[in-house]
Amino acid sequence: MTYREIRQAALRQSAVDCGCRPEDFLQERPVIVESAPNRNARKYLDLPFVCDLVSYGSNVVASIDGRYRELVAGYLERFPAEHCFETPALHVLDDAFRPHGMRVCYMAEYFLPDPAALRQYGCPYPLRLLGPRDFAGLYLPAWSNALCEKRKELDVLGVGAYDGERLVGLAACSADCDGMWQIGVDVLPGARRQGVAAALTSRLTGEIFARGKVPFYCCAWANIKSARTALKCGFRPAWAEVTVRPALSIPVL
Repeated sequence: MTYREIRQAALRQSAVDCGCRPEDFLQERPVIVESAPNRNARKYLDLPFVCDLVSYGSNVVASIDGRYRELVAGYLERFPAEHCFETPALHVLDDAFRPHGMRVCYMAEYFLPDPAALRQYGCPYPLRLLGPRDFAGLYLPAWSNALCEKRKELDVLGVGAYDGERLVGLAACSADCDGMWQIGVDVLPGARRQGVAAALTSRLTGEIFARGKVPFYCCAWANIKSARTALKCGFRPAWAEVTVRPALSIPVL
């Protein structure tokens, strides 16, 4: 696949998630659509959205509960796309939703692989390809980025780095939607700064492509080490997303 084809696949999936058209993400003006459940959306999304803002760089698509159309339209008219996903503008959105019992919650940047930039990395530890049966005893805090205990059935493939028989690094992917699998990676403290994350991520990326799926990668804005791993392995920033949720449903970390 070319990067253009990969990006088109992501645009189609985002359109399913948001309830819009792929071309809506390429407009110059904001687009607002009403959110609705869709069985083909990414499995971890809680649809319909109160408000979900997505940008592929050209504009903002807002997938919303129709009751908040005027509120969201005012926000999108006030701020350019690149500022809608950062403070201080986000304080304005949060303040507007707070009287309705809603708050800005999840914020993330998503990455897609550029086939022209992909390469395989090695590390000091042997790597093993893993499947769902191998994950049974690994739903622990140490591997919480690679695996998700709440959605075990989606964890389909992984690569582990081993020091003897001890697992020291794990990258795994979840089948979040039909055509795209999301990569998460964890490395134990004693094995960090040795290229383990890049070795695991690059190997898993190749394995996902070999199965006819598109890998994608997500991390928080400030997770610099994770973003560096994505970039090193040939992933490129693709889209940003901010989600508003009921205040009582927001987890306290």
